[in-house]
Amino acid sequence: MGKADQTIIEPVQNVDIEQTRVEMSKGIKSIYSKLEWLFIEKGLALFVIGFLLGRALILSHLTPFALPFFAAVYLVRREKSPIALMGLLAGAVTLSFSSISYTFATAIIFLLAFRLTQKFHQNDMKIVSFYVLFSVAFVKLGFDYVQQGQVLTLYNGVMALIEAFLAFLLTYIFIQSVPFVTVQRRRRSLKTEEVVSLIILLASIMTGTIGWAFQGLSVEHILSRYLVLLFSFVAGATVGSTVGVVTGLVFSLASVASFQQMSLLAFAGLLGGLMKEGKKFGAAIGLLIATLLMGMYGDNSMVLTTTLYESGVAIVLLFLTPQSLVKRIAKHIPGTTEYHQEQQGYMRKVRDVTASRVTQFSSVFQALSNSFQQVEEKMKMEEVEDKEFDYFLSNVTEKTCQTCFKKDQCWARNFDKTYNMMKEVMTEYDQGRVPLSSRLSREVEKHCTREKKLKETIYQELTFYQANLKLKKQVQESRKLVADQLLGVSEVMGNFAKEIQRERENHYLQEEQILASIGEFGIEIDHIEIYNLEQGNVDIDMVIPYSGGHGEGEKLIAPMLSDILGENIVVQKEDCSQFPNGQCHVTFQSAKKFVVDTGVSHAAKGGGLVSGDSYSMIELGRGKYAVAISDGMGNGERAHYESNETLRLLKKILESGIEEQVAIKSINSILSLRTNDEIFSTLDLAMIDLQNASSRFLKIGSTPSFIKRNDQIMKIEASNLPMGMLQQDFDVDVVSEQLKAGDLLIMMSDGAFEGPKHVENYDVWMKRKIKELQTDDPQEVADLLMEEVIRSSSGMIDDDMTIVVSTIKHNIPKWSSIPIQKSRQKKQIS
Repeated sequence: MGKADQTIIEPVQNVDIEQTRVEMSKGIKSIYSKLEWLFIEKGLALFVIGFLLGRALILSHLTPFALPFFAAVYLVRREKSPIALMGLLAGAVTLSFSSISYTFATAIIFLLAFRLTQKFHQNDMKIVSFYVLFSVAFVKLGFDYVQQGQVLTLYNGVMALIEAFLAFLLTYIFIQSVPFVTVQRRRRSLKTEEVVSLIILLASIMTGTIGWAFQGLSVEHILSRYLVLLFSFVAGATVGSTVGVVTGLVFSLASVASFQQMSLLAFAGLLGGLMKEGKKFGAAIGLLIATLLMGMYGDNSMVLTTTLYESGVAIVLLFLTPQSLVKRIAKHIPGTTEYHQEQQGYMRKVRDVTASRVTQFSSVFQALSNSFQQVEEKMKMEEVEDKEFDYFLSNVTEKTCQTCFKKDQCWARNFDKTYNMMKEVMTEYDQGRVPLSSRLSREVEKHCTREKKLKETIYQELTFYQANLKLKKQVQESRKLVADQLLGVSEVMGNFAKEIQRERENHYLQEEQILASIGEFGIEIDHIEIYNLEQGNVDIDMVIPYSGGHGEGEKLIAPMLSDILGENIVVQKEDCSQFPNGQCHVTFQSAKKFVVDTGVSHAAKGGGLVSGDSYSMIELGRGKYAVAISDGMGNGERAHYESNETLRLLKKILESGIEEQVAIKSINSILSLRTNDEIFSTLDLAMIDLQNASSRFLKIGSTPSFIKRNDQIMKIEASNLPMGMLQQDFDVDVVSEQLKAGDLLIMMSDGAFEGPKHVENYDVWMKRKIKELQTDDPQEVADLLMEEVIRSSSGMIDDDMTIVVSTIKHNIPKWSSIPIQKSRQKKQIS
């Protein structure tokens, strides 16, 4: 066969192998599903467990497992309780006739007592253990009384109480563990006490195999070691040693001869868990080492060759255990990788569902916004005016021309002339020309025989026309505002959905590098969690020992992180315990490239206490900083309330993530609809990006602002009416300006800008005063300018005055970065 034929056959063979694997996988899954249906749905697992528990003994003659198992099944799956009872009776009959009689009697007494008094208790889970306690004690004492010839001894009473209390405790344990073998679709996560309860149930089941042997090998020893080996391989040393101790304890209670097995099982669980990194082979080596050590140095009753054979069979069973079953078990045990993956998958699913719902809401608001915009586009204002004018003429002609004998001549033969004449009359009346101009008056008299009634009717209908037109314009403007607001909400929700979908990246390598680098300086870090390493958006959490409040995080760790990551890192939040030997939870984040330092100077009219001006400095998320001044119309408390309310609404809307222009339009709508009083307020807003110092100025009826850059003075102004006025079209002019480090941004209200008396040009005067300043401190600048304004007014304060000065600076950390040479030699953390 040639090479060409081989190249053709090999892909075909690979395809056949892959198809065979897929078919085998499907076959195995089908077998698992059928077995699960047979054992879980049909209750075969309950019969097998009941059979083993029915013949399980404690201290050679106590049987405390039967009734607790039956009671737990009765509460969890009542329809399957007869199967469980049949299994218990089948197991008991293998012991003796008295055992099956005792098991059946306890079940009947429990059912009678529980069913007869069921209406008197509400929570069956809490009360069922007491029914088990009294049923076991009553039946045990009754059987002893009959078997010993109507004589009871103290020993009989003590043993009856011991069995009753064991049954009492086992009922609580079985209630938590029985659902794992009766309910097919159970929750994925288990609590620690549920894991222990399940282990006790499995150990109790295996006690039913005591006395069984195969080729001289003890079945209970093989199963117990296999159980410990499986859990140590799945969950590690902690769970493995716990399973060994619990299983050995239950076996030692069942048979004193098995007491030596507790040490072997616990040691095997510990070693197997420690060596789980070697997969199944490593766990098997751990069991063999434990078996050899306990066989050589343990009790002489343990035959080394026999116990090695038993461990060997357990190891074979481990290797025969399918990996899919191992993963399914691991998903339920806290601390395992599969458990964390399962939890992460669940959280990812919840996250995706939440993001999907938020995206759906975003699309709904987007659709509503588009709907309002389409309605607005269809209803052009010119078309609205033409349609309203047609209605206006219709009403006028109905009252004047409808009964006139010249109707056909005016509207059929001279339509254009009549139409234009009436429109001209309405236009002059609308402009306030009463009476009409002599030219138009002569034309009307010449054209119309009812010129006096026509003029009166047009004048009367004009009021309704103006009112309707104004209402239509307001409705149209409201539609536009609602569309903008809905679009803003849609964008906020869309951004929120994107943030939800961002998964936390795993930064194990970077965490180890940071721990090693900082550890070289002798700084102990208990825990580190890296959430983001994106440039300019670093987010790291650390847990460090409490050092007495010396600022270890700010002075040492933050500078080290700055050198490691190549950007300035600062302490964003620090939460330390107040007791010695405690811990500090510190959050490190990227420092902004720029900071804003602000100074304010303000004065009320006449030196009063309440000013109509309000100001606010708002540090928003996303690295933005807002400075705002609002001036309420007039003075006093009402003006202060209006200006303060404007800033309060502005802060809330901006913090929600809505764009500035939409926020201002929303505030304007709220203020204009909230009251019928003519109370307005101005707004002067500066939005500064702390990453690149770019700024956006939105001025609503406010005075100009000034930027001082060395000896250069720049003026920022825009023309917008104050907020709260009922305007047909409220547009917000935005002025953008690039700021630099060292710039002074000076914002002021109209009282300060127009305060100087005997000044013809306020702009020139203010620029000159700003240029003459010899300081860059924002508070000193604000105070000096306020003093100049008041002096130029002869010490009089005729209006509320507010001056806000902000300076832009580079953000230089308080503590310099500490170079770490080793980290520089390594690959830089990214």
